[in-house]
Amino acid sequence: MGLRSEQKKHFPLRGIDGVVKLFEAELRNPEPDLALLSLVLGFVEHFLAVNRVVPVNVPGVRFEPLEPDCPSSCFPVVELGLLTALHERFTAQIRGAVDLTRYRRSGGISSRELVNKVSDVIWNSLSRSYFKDRAHIQSLFSLITGTKLDSSGVAFAVVAACQVLGLRDVHLALSEDHAWVIFGKDGEESAEVTWHGKGNEDRRGQTVTAGVNERSWLYLKGSYMKCDRNMEVAFMVCAINPSLDLHTDSTELLQLQQRLLWLLYERGDLDKYPMAMGTLADLEDQEPISGKENPLTIHMKAVESAKKFYNNEHIYPFMYLAGYHYRHRDVKDALRAWAEAATVMQDYNYCREDEEIYKEFFDIANDVIPTLLKETAAEGGVEGSEVPAEKADKVDACHSEKGSPRQSAVLSALQDPECFAHLLRFYDGICKWEEGSPTPVLHVGWATYLVQSLSRFDAQVRQKVSIITKEVDAQDDDDQSSDDPREGRRRGPRRESKLEDQPPQPLPPGQSPPTTTATTTTTTAAAAAPPPAPASAPQAAAPPAKKVGGGEGGGRRRSSQGARGAEPEAKARASTPSPTPSCTQQQGVGGAGGAGGGPVVTFHSEKMKGMKELLSAAKVNSSAIKLQLTAQSQVQMKRQKPSGSGDYTLSFMKRPRKTL
Repeated sequence: MGLRSEQKKHFPLRGIDGVVKLFEAELRNPEPDLALLSLVLGFVEHFLAVNRVVPVNVPGVRFEPLEPDCPSSCFPVVELGLLTALHERFTAQIRGAVDLTRYRRSGGISSRELVNKVSDVIWNSLSRSYFKDRAHIQSLFSLITGTKLDSSGVAFAVVAACQVLGLRDVHLALSEDHAWVIFGKDGEESAEVTWHGKGNEDRRGQTVTAGVNERSWLYLKGSYMKCDRNMEVAFMVCAINPSLDLHTDSTELLQLQQRLLWLLYERGDLDKYPMAMGTLADLEDQEPISGKENPLTIHMKAVESAKKFYNNEHIYPFMYLAGYHYRHRDVKDALRAWAEAATVMQDYNYCREDEEIYKEFFDIANDVIPTLLKETAAEGGVEGSEVPAEKADKVDACHSEKGSPRQSAVLSALQDPECFAHLLRFYDGICKWEEGSPTPVLHVGWATYLVQSLSRFDAQVRQKVSIITKEVDAQDDDDQSSDDPREGRRRGPRRESKLEDQPPQPLPPGQSPPTTTATTTTTTAAAAAPPPAPASAPQAAAPPAKKVGGGEGGGRRRSSQGARGAEPEAKARASTPSPTPSCTQQQGVGGAGGAGGGPVVTFHSEKMKGMKELLSAAKVNSSAIKLQLTAQSQVQMKRQKPSGSGDYTLSFMKRPRKTL
């Protein structure tokens, strides 16, 4: 059974408009043909990114310019005969290998044995040896013509094969770095059908329950996306990889991906797909389409989607939002979004297969944030936290004479206690993520850049942040409502300590001692300290920055890399309030605000609680901070039963990153 007549009438597909019209027609059907759409996208991507040749003398393939006056911008014409042959080959392969009469299906519900059989057919059709992390092998076109698929491509191929067999209850399940299938009534059954990461261990047929109970980020504690057919179409659109090499993207593929995502977005098919909305917002930020929503609005909708449908347990919506603010030099809003991401991350356990999100946070903490603060200090004429009086006078005189709003915005970022509060929340989330995890997160490399970032803020700014240390009841913390031995990793500290039990430390002249209570401790500003610069400044009239070359268009890219890619063209402007509510603007103890009305930060991690006094000291004590941050944090691990993830080491840090 080949293509239907209503599908054939769209061929040949000429240009981006032809492909978009085919997708629009398929999305109106209750069962869009996943195999057909994936073959079309794979064909176009192959000739625009993989085998991008001069469009002459290519057997069976014609190219037409997207614009009459731009012959260098060509698009392959998708002919009916070629697509029909590819489609029939895929369907014949699946139907010839799976005999449905041998499997019982009661009430239209597929069995695990049947799903495993389909998975075996896809798995056995792959080449025995190839580099599984290479680019452009995610579509069925790659499977049919090259017998190669990447990890998520295998899961998608299994779903497409099940659709060919009429198994309508089998759908794709997605976390932020993995894919598997769900089936049964309301998708209550799950089955692994592919590998993950660099390991090729065969876990096909197993459920994801163990990973969910492990509280690893890979399975999002069960708050993963359960796709319908239209969300599966959105997945294949997000998986388009426009990269020609490490530094260049295909503009034609970027335009195609952007148009298709707008089609899905306006239909409401992305309402439960936060990462797809983040990808669309990034594309719109690079090359906006007239009359469409602005990228920031889409980013905020992605964040709200994660909160509404997935219990606010997704990380990448905040990463995409932070990348947007970073590219536009909104320092405070970028730090706020990164802090929100770390706050979500703190409720996970760091497991051996979470290395991708580890690398994200590692890059942000040890490259992106230090570079951002360094450039902010350089643009404002301030290097480090200790500014000589004569230099400060010159800076003030220059600002008063020129009245530069750009310099005002730059200076306000490092003199804004809210920025410092967001930085503290970011590191508190990372430290809490490490607590009770089977694998350490922080090492001396993290501590070095933490000290560097802290030193960018003057002591007077740091002392305006009120810090509350939240004590956790160890008995309640150990109480876990799960029979799985891997649960209950979040335990209390080995010993409870309060500041009133510690010997008093000498304070610098003119500084008032911190105010303490039985359960909370607040650090106040020095009484004689001069007030810092205003936290807000007039907004600089600068156009949004655009990124040229290697963008974040294809699927889930490294959000921090995409942010750094736009540094040369980014325009500095004032930090503007974000729709994201700030968790630091809380009321202090007894309903009063922080010291002098400053922001309030609540520490949840033991490491940051131990650094509370160091963070507000007149001079940053780098040695003490490094010792505290790299201290052993896996408290009471000896009371737990060993698990498979406990043998993992940090050897992956020596491996090369994913390459195209």
